[in-house]
Amino acid sequence: MICPVLKDDAFVADVDAARNSGPGPHVWWLGQSGYLVHRAGRTVLFDPYLSDSLTRKYAETDKPHVRMTERVVAPERLTRIDLVTSSHLHTDHLDAETLRPVVAANPSVRLVCPESQRALSRERSGLADDRIVGLDVAFGAGGGGGAMVVPERAELEGISVEAVPAAHETLERDRHGRMLYLGFIVRWGGWSFYHSGDTIPYPGMEALLAGRGIDVAFLPINGRAPERRVSGNLWGPEAARLAKAIGARVVVPGHYEMFTFNTATTEAFEAECRALGQTYRVLKAGERWEPC
Repeated sequence: MICPVLKDDAFVADVDAARNSGPGPHVWWLGQSGYLVHRAGRTVLFDPYLSDSLTRKYAETDKPHVRMTERVVAPERLTRIDLVTSSHLHTDHLDAETLRPVVAANPSVRLVCPESQRALSRERSGLADDRIVGLDVAFGAGGGGGAMVVPERAELEGISVEAVPAAHETLERDRHGRMLYLGFIVRWGGWSFYHSGDTIPYPGMEALLAGRGIDVAFLPINGRAPERRVSGNLWGPEAARLAKAIGARVVVPGHYEMFTFNTATTEAFEAECRALGQTYRVLKAGERWEPC
């Protein structure tokens, strides 16, 4: 099993040291699609999965979720968290065994999620409705006859969050017309972070994100294969091309090295980034990176 660069006591000590060392940003990969980002005295936790709930759930099935990387840190040890995101309902992005300990350790935390998943987010996190921020994306008729995307935004005590459509693997809506899968552009302290959630490319995606001043893009690279029997994501080269097309200063891959049946290597992603001249950073679980 892969051992994180830092875990448990060492990880917590590193987070504390980084917070005391300057405004940042400081970024840690927690594994899968989870990232911890500190900047200017505020800390955002993107789509954390810090339990073994899926391994236990599927242990006696024909789709076992065999863990590849040890857990970086127990969720209750993550303190001083201002905001948590959950891009969609899948447990590796909306995990009760992660969220409830985080909430207990951070009573004033806010959770941003798709409005379509508000009830499930409330159930899994234990948060009251007034601590949950549900966002959506509306589509209207554009002036040239095409679709116009109207994202919802929220301003949360100095942190701005904007919803972005995600296709996992389609742009899917619930019976009320609300999107099931989202990404988020989160801005604070003069930096902009785009967490795509789980997504594949879709028409208009590049145009929607280009020119948005994205400093760091967190993108999945595990791809999609029917034999896995789960919804797929960007392949590594697709993630590199998307980052280049939208003008991201740096792209960071994720959603690999967690479960043996649904992973990828970073080689094709890195090769495409180099070919395109796209700046990238590959992190190890538990590793700190300072993108300055």
